[in-house]
Amino acid sequence: MLRITIAALVASANAFSVAPIRAASPAKASPITMAAAEGELVPDMQRRTIMNLVLLGGAGVPVLWLAGGFVYFFIPPSAGGGGGGLTAKDALGDDVKTAVWAKAHPFPERSLVQGLKGDAHYLIVKQDGSLENFALNAVCTHLGCVVPWNRAQNKYMCPCHGSQYDPTGKVIRGPAPLSLALAHVDDVEGNVVLSPWTETDFRTNTAPWWKS
Repeated sequence: MLRITIAALVASANAFSVAPIRAASPAKASPITMAAAEGELVPDMQRRTIMNLVLLGGAGVPVLWLAGGFVYFFIPPSAGGGGGGLTAKDALGDDVKTAVWAKAHPFPERSLVQGLKGDAHYLIVKQDGSLENFALNAVCTHLGCVVPWNRAQNKYMCPCHGSQYDPTGKVIRGPAPLSLALAHVDDVEGNVVLSPWTETDFRTNTAPWWKS
């Protein structure tokens, strides 16, 4: 009876014993799997070429922009648009219309427009309502102040140092050494167009000093 009991206990113990666990060996990747993984990391030649072109284009745009600005800096400003003419602009930056301007600024009023090289120019309306064929650069030839028109005294009087000019812009009192520069005035399709005056200065019968 005792032998039977011991045998039963031994059998029970063997039943609850845990078998040793063997470490699983890592699975070896097949050559096909490794090749696929490497193909995902290394771009093909076409993709690499596209990326190079994208990088080159991105870097080229700012370089060309800077180079263009550098070259433009050394180009002297032109006197105007096509044919040397430039459409006058009003205070709002709009094109000056000949008829509208003459009506809004009747004789003997004289008002400023933006003209050649961005300088202020006087347009002169005559008694018949038409524009004179010349405009006057309003920049004083002394130190560059803008000279206002004094309607009461019928002349241009510089507020900076007292220089004075007659109605045609001819200097009549210093310290300004020269008359106001001239510009041609033309009506082109209803717009006031200014162009450089390159002929003899009709006020002094001398070559225009502003060409030098």
